[in-house]
Amino acid sequence: MGLNLNDKKAVVAEVSAQIAEAQTIVLAEYRGIQVGDMTQLRAKARESGVYMRVLKNTLARRAVEGTAFADLASEMTGPLVYSISKDAVAAAKVVQDFAKRNDALVIRGGSYAGKMLDKAGVAALASIPSREVLLSQLMGVMLAPVSGFARGLAALATKKEAEAA
Repeated sequence: MGLNLNDKKAVVAEVSAQIAEAQTIVLAEYRGIQVGDMTQLRAKARESGVYMRVLKNTLARRAVEGTAFADLASEMTGPLVYSISKDAVAAAKVVQDFAKRNDALVIRGGSYAGKMLDKAGVAALASIPSREVLLSQLMGVMLAPVSGFARGLAALATKKEAEAA
């Protein structure tokens, strides 16, 4: 049973709201995926903060109209699952990880910050560490000189105590 006009408008509005906050959209063809596998993919997407939905391509084209993702409209053919994320790499990671384990999911492309990505581009984006990992690495780099200085001061204090005794 198809959607009536009000339902279609509601879907377009919902997807448009997600796209307005998104940095990345990944398109993947899901033909031949078992229902259980698709359920696992959706669960992983929810855990990672990725909005994932199977949409009619005409509705998806309307949702991206006038946005930085408008160039994706030409890729919207066939049975597609749309992965949309605010995090720059989350959608690519979820889809790429699942595609490694399940050959039925075929990555068609995507868009990051208004730039079109092919399958290799999505894979490259997925290989980038997440924001949290990058922040923790940055903090480690920033704290290394401070902790080295503290160890040096502690060693100097121990040396001075040994000399005084």
